[in-house]
Amino acid sequence: MSQASAQNWKGPLTVFAGGVCIGFAPVGLRLGLDDLGPQAIAFWRYLFALPILLVLVFAINKRRPARPNILVILAGIFFALDIALWHWGLSITTVANATFLVSLGNLGVGFLAWIVMRERPAPLWFLAILVAIIGAAGLSLGGGETGKGVLRGDLLALAAACLVSAYMLCSKLARKSLSGIETIFWLTLVELCVGAFCVKLAGENFMPSTPSGFIVPLFLAIVVQVAGQGLIITGLGNTPASIAGVLVVVQPVIAAAIAWSLFDEPLTMIQLGGGLLILLAIWLSQIQRPKPAAIPAD
Repeated sequence: MSQASAQNWKGPLTVFAGGVCIGFAPVGLRLGLDDLGPQAIAFWRYLFALPILLVLVFAINKRRPARPNILVILAGIFFALDIALWHWGLSITTVANATFLVSLGNLGVGFLAWIVMRERPAPLWFLAILVAIIGAAGLSLGGGETGKGVLRGDLLALAAACLVSAYMLCSKLARKSLSGIETIFWLTLVELCVGAFCVKLAGENFMPSTPSGFIVPLFLAIVVQVAGQGLIITGLGNTPASIAGVLVVVQPVIAAAIAWSLFDEPLTMIQLGGGLLILLAIWLSQIQRPKPAAIPAD
């Protein structure tokens, strides 16, 4: 593989790796609910990640973080509210509905980037999006989950999906004046402030019932926040937003595979087919790739 070809794949592979790490988020949330509320788990995830990210900024950039721009602040707000609304929606509607609707937000970022950044997707991307939507529906809704979703919960999940699109777009734009590690540092700081407000609004306790309750948030901080979100933000610098949105839809595939192994929750044939369709969509999205907007390398 030539150096130019390897560089062309670096961004998408980084985003994909981040999506794999993010796939541990719903599993970690499920494991931590015995000790903390969902909003408090998110708060501690951000808090534990922040000093790690600050050390990484100094280690990688050899200087303190550059001043944040308005776009990274907006991205942090959008992401924190997305997590808060998704968790709230999960308590009202079915897990399947909430997961499917939020997945649409990742796919919708390509259309938003087309409108705002004039980053027109390649023709084959539209087929990849269609395949990904069908796959996400099969994976999320094909498990035979009993019970009907409540409209209010579905609307919350749909609002979270819109916030996902806005978060990814603002993060990509923020990268024009910030390095990847600086971007994720400022994102996490903003998310921590919004997360603290959400804990108070939800009436949850900040402290877990036992010290062991910190284990899951610490795991999420390292694997999901630092590694997962960090890789996605870094990869966005060399990846079109439309392609990145398809790549991160690998998240529910990873979550389903982990749940199958960890919680003995085998997938139905429809879910397996949905997962395979998502992987097919990821492959299709890579066949024709537009050049991403030029963003300074880290």
